[in-house]
Amino acid sequence: MNAPERVLTHALSQALPDVQSTPDRRQIRIQKVGVRDIRHPVHIRNADGSSQPSIATVEMTVDLPPHVKGTHMSRFLEVLDQQQEALDAQALGDMLGRMLTRLQAQAGAITMRATYFRRKVAPVSGVASLLDYGVTLHAGLDARGRTLRQTVEVPVTSLCPCSKEISEYGAHNQRSVITIGAELRDALSLDAQIAIAENAASCQLWGLLKRPDEKYVTEYAYDNPKFVEDLVRDVALGLQALPQVSAYTVASENFESIHNHSAYAWLEGRND
Repeated sequence: MNAPERVLTHALSQALPDVQSTPDRRQIRIQKVGVRDIRHPVHIRNADGSSQPSIATVEMTVDLPPHVKGTHMSRFLEVLDQQQEALDAQALGDMLGRMLTRLQAQAGAITMRATYFRRKVAPVSGVASLLDYGVTLHAGLDARGRTLRQTVEVPVTSLCPCSKEISEYGAHNQRSVITIGAELRDALSLDAQIAIAENAASCQLWGLLKRPDEKYVTEYAYDNPKFVEDLVRDVALGLQALPQVSAYTVASENFESIHNHSAYAWLEGRND
């Protein structure tokens, strides 16, 4: 926008009434008001400091005092559109600060959901391929302070210990999704958080496998059977060893191959 356009826009904004800022006599506070389901291009920070493009679904809200009629919805989009830095939980926290300043709010939150890709090398053939992970970044500020939360959804393989024990040959296995939500004290790379889930599984996944890789994956999983309870407990142990994590939730859903239902486990904990 050039200088004459800015002058004209400012003049128009001064002339038009600001209904949102008028007093509201009902005196009822609204804890969350804003915009959601915004689809927006973003860059997600990689562990090495580089970044990768993605499309995020974004929710941005603020706390509205009881005496104010409404918030200024357009300002959320202005803050989002001005974001240039690649995103991780810390960068989202900085963006939250700018949003609260722009909206003149004391409390608020931003949540972004996106797809994160990692290039992985198959265990035997060495062939490289991409694997996708669900990622959610959340930054919030309220009377208790600021919260930064980073969640990953990691697809893995799980093999049933009971099936292995009672069967003369073979054991049933299935694809599982481990979800780790970590409340952060300090920066934690997405790759490090994903690795905790993959290391706890019967076996991790790759996007592309050759026959020697399939043999490796099948036998590796057979040698590392895990119940759904084992998965969440082993992930919790990995999170307890991270000083960057203050609190966490862990869930695993096993899409059973011999049942028409999923096995599921969830836990939460704190690193005090």
